[in-house]
Amino acid sequence: MTPAFFLAILCLEVASGVLALDPRLDVEWQEWKIKYEKSYSMEEEELKRSIWENNMEMIKRHNGENGLGKDGFTMEMNGFGDMTVEEFGKKMNNIPVRIHRKGKSIRKRAVGGVFPKFVDWRKKGYVTPVQDQEYCNSCWAFAVTGAIEGQMFKKTGNLTRLSVQNLVDCSKPHGNNGCDWGDPYIGYEYVLHNGGVEAEATYPYEGREGPCRYDPKNSAAKISGFVSLPQNEDSLMAAVATIGPISAGVHVASNLFVFYKRGILHDRKCSNTTVNHVVLVVGYGSEGEETDGKKYWLVKNSWGDEWGIQGYMKIAKDQNNHCAIASYADYPIV
Repeated sequence: MTPAFFLAILCLEVASGVLALDPRLDVEWQEWKIKYEKSYSMEEEELKRSIWENNMEMIKRHNGENGLGKDGFTMEMNGFGDMTVEEFGKKMNNIPVRIHRKGKSIRKRAVGGVFPKFVDWRKKGYVTPVQDQEYCNSCWAFAVTGAIEGQMFKKTGNLTRLSVQNLVDCSKPHGNNGCDWGDPYIGYEYVLHNGGVEAEATYPYEGREGPCRYDPKNSAAKISGFVSLPQNEDSLMAAVATIGPISAGVHVASNLFVFYKRGILHDRKCSNTTVNHVVLVVGYGSEGEETDGKKYWLVKNSWGDEWGIQGYMKIAKDQNNHCAIASYADYPIV
């Protein structure tokens, strides 16, 4: 049953008053509502609870009795539990990004031309704490500022959280659309042509679009250009290994991504060309023995630190560009 068909059936059941809810989940439902500060009208609550119960069942089925999860990763109920995939997509990851140019290759600069097996830029001070984009399609702006933050740290030794709100409010004239959607390429263009971007401290995040209030006196970072990488994982690996955190598009194809908790995500529904969400790739590595082939990309998301591995996730690496991780990757030059 597809999520859209499931939602249609639920609506019909609510209208006819025959919606079946599991009373054994009453306490868990109430605890979940309190934890995530959810409140509904009487009519809405039945539908939302049914969606929540369906998601809960799907998570339990995926994790299995041993709790180890299918395909090497586990899932967990979170604050998105009352949304279908379609609802989630409209509120959180409706990002119509485009491929703008072929990009350029990154030359191997590691000793002997061999890249390290493990990279984690968090350990070297390049990465600011995870934030929550809330119900605003601003993931593109979080990825852009995250990549610039890393390069500014590389240049100055100072890690400053930059203003996502600045990009959300002010890049419309360049072609973005605030909290409705945005393209990271256009985000870089805005920072380049604007002559800078403010810090979070002077232009804090609000989770909604507002009037542009950029003040050049408060500019905290500038870029002199940016590079779009070729669409392959070798180029992305070279960039992550030698440059720093890289903004990248991914395909959120199902609830496997939405309710991800730990392990290496592998979603058979993922496209290797379609992109609808933007993240920051901060490293890569592997789990177990090298011969196991369990390689991953280490990704910083913008859904808060209660999601995934304290706001991060691992996506399957070197598996035919899984979830389009290398199809839309950029980095700034400072």
